[in-house]
Amino acid sequence: MGQIQAGVIAVTAFQQNCTVLFDDESKTGVVVDPGGDVATILDVIKENGIEVKAIWLTHGHIDHAGGAMDLKEALGVDIIGPHRDDKPLLDGLEDQAKMFGLTEAVRNVQPDRWLDEGETLSFDGHEFQVLHCPGHAPGHVVFFNRAAGFAHLGDVLFRGSIGRTDLPGGDHDQLLASIRDKVLPLGDEVGFICGHGPGGRIGEERLTNPFLKGL
Repeated sequence: MGQIQAGVIAVTAFQQNCTVLFDDESKTGVVVDPGGDVATILDVIKENGIEVKAIWLTHGHIDHAGGAMDLKEALGVDIIGPHRDDKPLLDGLEDQAKMFGLTEAVRNVQPDRWLDEGETLSFDGHEFQVLHCPGHAPGHVVFFNRAAGFAHLGDVLFRGSIGRTDLPGGDHDQLLASIRDKVLPLGDEVGFICGHGPGGRIGEERLTNPFLKGL
């Protein structure tokens, strides 16, 4: 077993961080949050010789899940996650596309497996703990690899900001509770990738993120 590597592909007009997590020796891994631009994602996977074992979804918003069904069919793999509380969002992706005036074809998503708090996912021996972190979306989950001190936080926490809570299913107080009770306890040294923009370290956000004052 080698080391975990992460490649980030900014997709669609939302500039969402579609992430390819993979083992640097075996080149096997997963795609997290394929929000669109599926042809580009497939090109990156092929160019780097990655064998994708599954698609993991942090939540059901269109910028994170919009390309999941097309990528699933192209790769022949399962869609895993998010928590079942995001089923209404995934059932309504085509409506979300109309609301945002998107021209790229978007399909509703039917995951092969929902995720619950405390479950574990893995590829090539790399284990990720699943944390249910609602607030940005009801069924949002976070993936944490303790051995590498690494988390994929989706749209829960950003560098210098937090996820929006003005979208359907959003709840500001619930999001802050998720950050306080689930994310911050992971540890200050934990590095993270988030759904948009650059990643960072949890400890830096604890000290400098204005939204976390008082947590």
